[in-house]
Amino acid sequence: MKVHFLGVGEACDPERFNTSLMVRSKNHYILLDCGFTTPHRYFADCSDPEQLEALWISHFHGDHFFGVPLLLLRFWEMGRTSPLLIAGPVGVQEKVEMALDLAYPAFGKKLRYALEYLPVVSGDSFEVAGFSGQAAPMEHSQSCLAVRLTSGGKSLMYSGDGRPTETSADLARGCDLLVHEAYNVSELTPGHGSVTGCLALARQAGCAKLALVHVNRLEREQVTGKVGDLCPQGEGPVVFLPEAGETLIF
Repeated sequence: MKVHFLGVGEACDPERFNTSLMVRSKNHYILLDCGFTTPHRYFADCSDPEQLEALWISHFHGDHFFGVPLLLLRFWEMGRTSPLLIAGPVGVQEKVEMALDLAYPAFGKKLRYALEYLPVVSGDSFEVAGFSGQAAPMEHSQSCLAVRLTSGGKSLMYSGDGRPTETSADLARGCDLLVHEAYNVSELTPGHGSVTGCLALARQAGCAKLALVHVNRLEREQVTGKVGDLCPQGEGPVVFLPEAGETLIF
């Protein structure tokens, strides 16, 4: 499995862009979240309008969702003809259609490729773009689903935003890579994860690697120093703060 971190920042981070991941297994591609900055980051690396098979939306906050209209517009401009599957929480079709119509009124009728939708609820198991998927709720200010993707014997869990729940902790168990929001060093912001909370989760769940994303831009330097102190070498998961543009193969 190959994970390309298009962005790793929170909503207002001008340097690291909104958190978004391109995940590949064999010749299957899925994009996890599509915020304000994601389309430009995506098309800087990909010139094939047919490559992306599916888009996962964890929740409908702007830094995870408001890039969708531009993504769809650019695919149209490039001549895409393959269907695109958009999966996410219940209401995903209505949200996408509303956002597209607000951004580019009546443009949806011009698309030469089909948009297919997969509404997901907590506990669902589903197939998407060659991956087996499972979903679990996060503790966030609006409904947010973590997703676990498995393919070729490898597994990744992406939290979206929020603190872990008992159900999402179960979903993380034994995964090869946990990509988790860690807005603060410790749990200070309601509805958001923390470095200490993510470390505890990764250890409890037996995850091999933990990538901390969506870190408050004003605390990132502090987080970088804390990770070394909180994660002695050789103890627990491999923990890192990816940078935008970084790729991990496992």
